Amino acid sequence: PQGIMFPMIENAKDAKKAVSYCRFPPNGVRGAAHPIIRASGYGIESGYLNSVEEDLLIMCQVESEDAAEKAADIAAVEGVDCIQMGPLDLSASMGYLWDPGNKKVREMMRKIEKDVIDSLDKGKNKGKGAYLSGFAMPHDSPEQLKARGYHMVSGAVDVALFRSAAVEDVKKFKMSKDHSDDEDDDGRSNGGKDDDEKYWSE
Repeated sequence: PQGIMFPMIENAKDAKKAVSYCRFPPNGVRGAAHPIIRASGYGIESGYLNSVEEDLLIMCQVESEDAAEKAADIAAVEGVDCIQMGPLDLSASMGYLWDPGNKKVREMMRKIEKDVIDSLDKGKNKGKGAYLSGFAMPHDSPEQLKARGYHMVSGAVDVALFRSAAVEDVKKFKMSKDHSDDEDDDGRSNGGKDDDEKYWSE
C-alpha cells in the first residue's frame, strides 16, 4: 500500500485534479511509464497496474478557512479516500497564527469534522465519502481525536521525533561530567600532545 497527501485543497475542483494526478489514462493524467518507475519496482512488480488504484491512499488536506466551508464537497469527490486536517495552517488563515487551540479555530475544526464524518455515512452505499485524519496536538490528544470520530491519527511526525532525539543527545552532552578528555588514566592532565585527539566537536 502507498499513499500521497495533497496540501491546500480548497474545493472539489482541486480534489478532482488531485485524484487525476494519481490515476493513469483514461481515468487520469498520471505518466504511464510504469515499467521504469520506482513505485512498480522498476517494472519488476508485474501486477502493479492491476492494483495501483486500489492500493493508493489519496489524502486531501483541508487547512484554510475557504476549504473548511467546502469540506463536505471535497470529501464527496470520487477517489478521495481521506481528509487530513491541517490545524496550524487553518488557524493562520483565520488570523490566529500558531494558535490552533483558539476557540474559533476549534469551532471551525468541529464543523469540518462533522462534514467529513457525515460524508462517509451518506456515501457508504455509493462508494463515496472520506475518512477523517488528523494530527494530535497539545490540546487534542490521540484519545480525544478518536472519541470525536477520527479514523486515522498521527501521534507524532518523523521530523519531530528525530529533532527530539537530537535535542536530548545535545542536552546529555552538555550535562555530562565526564572529564576523560582532561585527565589521563592516572588522573593527570594529558598535556598538549594529546590535545589534537580530543573529540572533534569540542
